[in-house]
Amino acid sequence: MSIRFTAKARRGMVALTVAAGLALGVAGCGGGGDGDDKSGPSASKDRGSKPSAQEGQAETPLAELKGTDGLLLRVTSAQRDAGGFVTVSGSLKNDGAESVAIPAQTSGDETEVIKHGQSLGGATLVDSKGKKRYYVLRDTDGRPLTTTGLTTLEAGQELPVFMQFPAPPTDTVDVALQLPTFSSGTIKISG
Repeated sequence: MSIRFTAKARRGMVALTVAAGLALGVAGCGGGGDGDDKSGPSASKDRGSKPSAQEGQAETPLAELKGTDGLLLRVTSAQRDAGGFVTVSGSLKNDGAESVAIPAQTSGDETEVIKHGQSLGGATLVDSKGKKRYYVLRDTDGRPLTTTGLTTLEAGQELPVFMQFPAPPTDTVDVALQLPTFSSGTIKISG
């Protein structure tokens, strides 16, 4: 009985940590508070002349993992967050000429994850230096902290995706991202 309580308590702490990190992220997305309203025609012009770091990342992905039937997972960021986790973001694209169903294997094989529907819950980060594998985090109900509800992508369609993992030690920067039915790719964690 104490093992179940300990596991449940640990999941609760992970969920609270993730919730706190997301809350801080949302708070950080607010206005600058400098009173300078930059919404207007000149704001668009200013943004157009100075490409942001995110735009540069979109042009040069950290990794591209090729999947079956023309699927392509393009990773644009792997950000270490203060809450003790890593958020991997990017897009899933159908580079093929026909619509394609997202393989069920991308959800992984854990019953708790699969029961919440099609997802990228089978993804892992591998730290070869520390000899550890990190699985997608789950909330207290067992739902994976990743993009869910994936079904079919039409030819040329691209969807934004994310996956959250426990953070490896801070001295670990290079990890391998693995997703069932996709090639593996090395990414650099920032932050």
